[in-house]
Amino acid sequence: MAPIKHKALINVDLGEGYGNLKCGPDEELLPLIDIANVACGFHSGDPLIMSSTVRACKARNILIGAHPGLPDLQGFGRREMKLGPEELTAITIYQVGALKGFLDAEGVKLNHVKPHGVLYGMMCRDLEVAKAVMRGVPMGVPVFGLAGTKMEAAAKEEGVEFWAEMYGDVKYSPDGMLVIDRIKKPWSKEDVEKHVTEQLTTESVTATDGTTVHLPVKDYPLSLCCHSDSPGCVEIVKTARAVANRFNEEHGYS
Repeated sequence: MAPIKHKALINVDLGEGYGNLKCGPDEELLPLIDIANVACGFHSGDPLIMSSTVRACKARNILIGAHPGLPDLQGFGRREMKLGPEELTAITIYQVGALKGFLDAEGVKLNHVKPHGVLYGMMCRDLEVAKAVMRGVPMGVPVFGLAGTKMEAAAKEEGVEFWAEMYGDVKYSPDGMLVIDRIKKPWSKEDVEKHVTEQLTTESVTATDGTTVHLPVKDYPLSLCCHSDSPGCVEIVKTARAVANRFNEEHGYS
């Protein structure tokens, strides 16, 4: 199999606190990442947190994208909800627009949109859901998603640029879908290293039943996602960063 044709970048979900409640150790993660997906207020995040997260990312030249989710603060956007196409488009426009206001205030470009949690999973399985969300993405802005799923198909149909994702701290089911846990489980350094290395070097992954699943990233730009609410997330991201750096160096991706 030919090697992946793009540099592996690290993205992490940030700004996922609310009010006085803090979610992940964002300050410790910032030096380790290339791209931030900033929560937009529906599954987590609020105006002050969005503002401070944008400024912190800007100070480190980290690319910033919107991370819209379902309107489910209590469930952290990880409980499935039934919304019609018009509402899915509207909540996407609403959340992306909110973050873009803070980006505009700081003179920073919106790099991408990456749907959060169960909304992401729904888009992988349901073409109409995926298309509805894509219609809420500003023209010319890429969407991060899981290649080989309805997300990719919807992006193509709606004329949205697509970036392929792999995951450092999420398992895959035998059908190639993500296993989305409402509460993240811990990962050992060894398991993260094996999980990420397998994906980057073989363009495949060992699923939960032990079978091997192909990950069709094709020629898409590539980003590797980790989560700030995973137990031990700093070590997870450090390990993923080391594997990505080694992959990039071996393939001459500067």
